[in-house]
Amino acid sequence: MIPILLAFLGFCALIILHEAGHFTAAKLVGMRVEKFSLFFGRPLAKVQRGETEYAIGWIPAGGYVRITGMNPTEEIPPEVEDRAYYRMPVWKRIVVIAAGPAVNVVIAFLIIWALLLANGQATDQPVVSKQDLGQPAAQFLQPNDRIISVDGVRGDPTAIARQVATHRCAGRQVNGCTAATAATVVVERNGRLQTFQITPRYDATRGIERARLGFSYENATRTVGPVDAAGVSVTGMWDVARRTVSTFGKLFEARERKQLSGVVGTSETLRQSFEFSTTLALYVLALISLSLAIINLFPFLPLDGGHIFWALVEKLRGGRPVPFSIMEKAGAVGFVLVIMLFLIGLSNDIGRIGDGTLGDIGR
Repeated sequence: MIPILLAFLGFCALIILHEAGHFTAAKLVGMRVEKFSLFFGRPLAKVQRGETEYAIGWIPAGGYVRITGMNPTEEIPPEVEDRAYYRMPVWKRIVVIAAGPAVNVVIAFLIIWALLLANGQATDQPVVSKQDLGQPAAQFLQPNDRIISVDGVRGDPTAIARQVATHRCAGRQVNGCTAATAATVVVERNGRLQTFQITPRYDATRGIERARLGFSYENATRTVGPVDAAGVSVTGMWDVARRTVSTFGKLFEARERKQLSGVVGTSETLRQSFEFSTTLALYVLALISLSLAIINLFPFLPLDGGHIFWALVEKLRGGRPVPFSIMEKAGAVGFVLVIMLFLIGLSNDIGRIGDGTLGDIGR
């Protein structure tokens, strides 16, 4: 129950902060904000503070900020006409709309940056994991030991595992039996090489029946400072953004469509990550925040990117407003695309429920 609650609160925090970006920017540039709502539908609770109503809707599917004059055809009271959205210069409109995705990018950056400072940066060098150190290895190995060789065989973890598997029990291979011969294991520990004689045990409980030493691998980490952590964060976020855009650009390819997740799948992944570790949960939350920013910047209405796109078109037209009828038609196309993405994600989630892979984080 607690992981579900934490996942829900994480989503709520992203929504509130995204809309708070729009809200704060609108206030700063002088626009009139009529309503700030977490979730949609009839308000379960609301309070009026000055000219703005703050509310919580009953449909937990997002949130919104209502700014006077977002619809060019709406009737605007004369006393606030100069503060209406479409009466404002283009640059102010772009600032207000871009503020929401910008907040999500900043959230993602801060979470990843803080995790790097706290936990270090993973390298491509596998070491003994502290999470799965059992017998007989636990009598000899320590977390962060680097396996140099087994019986003189060097190579990646797969090659090492194959060599360990050559050690067999003297009689029938049954779960827990001890190999007839010990494996010579050379490790690097604190910069020094150490050699151990470890007798593998036959393991028939993990789907792959073979002799094991009783440990697993994880990537080593290196300590990073604030500047390095910032650089690694930006590089990683750029890579995620590039792959996300690439995936959406290939939606007509069946393999790429299967990569999409809907609200159900994303929620389940976040819930499972909270069960696994807080660090993993925060990292997943950062990726969700970054994805929310990227998707919202796609240049079609009703997404934020659509509003920015049409504001730029108006600027290119020398300040002449784009007819609302044109934006309505473009908005209809954008709405269809949003629904299509939603249905693809939902369909994938349903399929993953059926095959038991929904929210699978690879444990």
